Amino acid sequence: MSNTNALTLYTINMSHYSEKIRWLLDYEGIPYVEQALTPAIHTLPMLLKGGRGQTTVPLVQRGSKRVQDSPRIVDWLAQEYGPLKSLPAESLDEIIAIQRRFDAIGKGVARYLYLPGFAHKALILDIWTQFATPWESRIVRAGYPIIKPMFKLKLKINTKHVAIAEQRIDAEIKWLEARIKQGRYLVGDSLTIADITAASLLAPLACPEEHPIYGTSEFREKMAGVAKLWADSPALQWVRDIYAAHRGKIWQVMPNAA
Repeated sequence: MSNTNALTLYTINMSHYSEKIRWLLDYEGIPYVEQALTPAIHTLPMLLKGGRGQTTVPLVQRGSKRVQDSPRIVDWLAQEYGPLKSLPAESLDEIIAIQRRFDAIGKGVARYLYLPGFAHKALILDIWTQFATPWESRIVRAGYPIIKPMFKLKLKINTKHVAIAEQRIDAEIKWLEARIKQGRYLVGDSLTIADITAASLLAPLACPEEHPIYGTSEFREKMAGVAKLWADSPALQWVRDIYAAHRGKIWQVMPNAA
């Protein structure tokens, strides 16, 4: 693939939406180069590249074409690189509906984990600056007292909204528990974007060993410890099993610092 047609994936290391698209590209064998952004520093580049008034990741770029937001990226990849084995045409409507329901709790999962996680400043800063340049690391660490309350305000990290998030996550976990009684995969008899989305968006709670951040003992203890509410959930065990069966090593090629 020429440089003109090379696909670049912009991510944040802890973003489960980024993991969803990273996993999809890996599973479909679509070549890409990952550019890892530093939280807070990422806002202006994504605002400019996305062209949608949003600062979110993931974002993919090929030549002058840029697509932001994971469901829009899935649609675009299907158009440009399809047919995709993770999007079989005969079950497309059902697969997209399941993708939509788990995408909807993604922010709630982040909100739920960050409320206790922010008590562990060193861990948060280490995660945020994993791929930072020296000057980015200095800015984030020095600016943390300002960045933290702004982040909490933007993501609605407060007891009221975290309680709402917990209820919504619990409802989807119960839905997933019922669904997997019908079979290993959420739709049909093979992995689809429905499975990838559900597993990716719940991965920060399930802490699969394959994930280089969620799978660490420190993350499990300090951020995902609140997920003990679902410790015995077959749904979170399903997430771990799907990762073990289908994910493989994440970052076989380490991302570039964007």
